[in-house]
Amino acid sequence: MRFRTLLFDLDGTLVDHFAAIHRCHAYAMGRLGLPVPTPAQVRAAVGGGLENAIRRLAGPEHVAAVLPLFRAHSAATMLDDVTALPGAGEVLAAGRATGAKTAVLTNKHGPSARRICEHLGLAPLLDGIFGANDTLWLKPEPKFTAHALAVLNADTTTTLLIGDSPYDVQTARLAGLACWCVTTGTHTAAELHTAGADEVFTSLGEIVTRLTP
Repeated sequence: MRFRTLLFDLDGTLVDHFAAIHRCHAYAMGRLGLPVPTPAQVRAAVGGGLENAIRRLAGPEHVAAVLPLFRAHSAATMLDDVTALPGAGEVLAAGRATGAKTAVLTNKHGPSARRICEHLGLAPLLDGIFGANDTLWLKPEPKFTAHALAVLNADTTTTLLIGDSPYDVQTARLAGLACWCVTTGTHTAAELHTAGADEVFTSLGEIVTRLTP
């Protein structure tokens, strides 16, 4: 096993939070009388951080108004229907069984990411949870990845990033990491291969098999 550190994206990789994310965008934009986005539109907009998603869905001129409404509604309802994706606990346990460190690297609000991982019982299987507002950076900025690796005392040559979007592939490439992707989130296998993922899987269960000696 050559990977000593496994970095995981959160939404679409370890957890399914899209119903709640869509609900919060719909609530905030509806309150302001803006067109309510469809679930498909929200899926296409996420991945680059909340402000970028709002910018795509509502327009840059509405970010300042939508953002606090989204955050307030999310704080009140984020745990209502969030679920761990099949194999989430197993893949973290499998990574740990090899002696690797496991951590989350996400553009979701850091405190929210930690709250969700605690709620779903994933936190005890993680050595770190790094999210938006924990630093000045977001993925794919390599300084964000470097911060996480420094905290984990990890090396780029033995770190694998596992995600579900081209943002994750770009994050890995800019930081010099290997990258595996799953099609459980926002993008197809063809899109992930085109983005440059080293390998693409249909489920976390397939990755468990690869990690298990």
